[in-house]
Amino acid sequence: MSHLPDYPILVAERNRIGYLTLNRPADLNTLTLPVVCALQRQLEAWAADPTILAVVLRGTGDKAFCAGGDIRALYDSFRAGDGRHLAFFEKEYALDYYLHCYPKPVLALMDGFVLGGGLGLVQGNMLRVISERTQMGMPEVAIGYFPDVGSSYFLSRLPDALGLYLGVTGVHLSPADALYAGLADWYLPSKGFAELERSLDELTWDVRPRQALGNLLDTFGKRHLLGSELKKLHPAIETHFSLPDIPSIRASLLAEHRPEYRAWAEATVRLMDSRSPLSLCVTLELLQRGRHLSLDDCFALELHLDRQWFAAGDIMEGVRALLIDKDKTPRWNPPTLAEVSPGQVQAFFADFRPGEERMGLMG
Repeated sequence: MSHLPDYPILVAERNRIGYLTLNRPADLNTLTLPVVCALQRQLEAWAADPTILAVVLRGTGDKAFCAGGDIRALYDSFRAGDGRHLAFFEKEYALDYYLHCYPKPVLALMDGFVLGGGLGLVQGNMLRVISERTQMGMPEVAIGYFPDVGSSYFLSRLPDALGLYLGVTGVHLSPADALYAGLADWYLPSKGFAELERSLDELTWDVRPRQALGNLLDTFGKRHLLGSELKKLHPAIETHFSLPDIPSIRASLLAEHRPEYRAWAEATVRLMDSRSPLSLCVTLELLQRGRHLSLDDCFALELHLDRQWFAAGDIMEGVRALLIDKDKTPRWNPPTLAEVSPGQVQAFFADFRPGEERMGLMG
């Protein structure tokens, strides 16, 4: 077992539970290719180990469970032409797909940021616990990218247009919002996480493992919280984000006349106007298509986009503006929504055939 503090992942086994701890707190536990590969290997080993009944996934520190992938490393890889950025996506998506299909219950303890790739880790067959410090979201459009890690599957299947709104805007969700949207299952104050782990050490496993964990979580956590902004905004979100394209959504938001939604609509337009126009349009198309695709086809479609996006999308400019030069003034291409043609958007999807591209997810 690995317990060295400088290891990127800590591995432990107690009371027939395997513990995987993301251990890069200074980097908000972001995912790298070695981390993804190590997670895959350990999960496969425990899947085949009859002495292990369940897995707990958590992060070191109180700032982040996992704030996504290491986007600076992806930027550097594309600049160097070494192909590691595509290898990262292939391995990350394979890991996330594996977790959706994992044969044993996985309990995710999420304290702090749960963003991008972090959210992708926990949307499979899991018991998902959040704290008062949790902020959850898929903020990829902010860097000229699109929501990935299976979000074309799990966001597109949220009630009504909620997932389209979350993907297109990239907003962060509060704990109450995460529970309301169905992206988390239980709320537990962060101070209670240690007590929960002590109780896990005492589980007797006299019922099936998933039921045993669920029963325990029901004694510790809450399934609902008051104060969800998403719940209040749900009617307005449905009005606007169920429309077929970004220009229609933006025009509808600008025309919002109900006093209780007007400030939110204006703020949403300002937020969308700060994003990459191309990313907005491709994200909406991706999520709309994802509603009608299987889980493995959703991952395959996202990888299909990845293979084009670093050269033809806006992620390199977004990362430059945010992390490299830090001028926070990205020069999007095209620069305005009016200059994004439907044909330009459709070209990213033109060669994809559902069922044909599997990239080894099943293996």
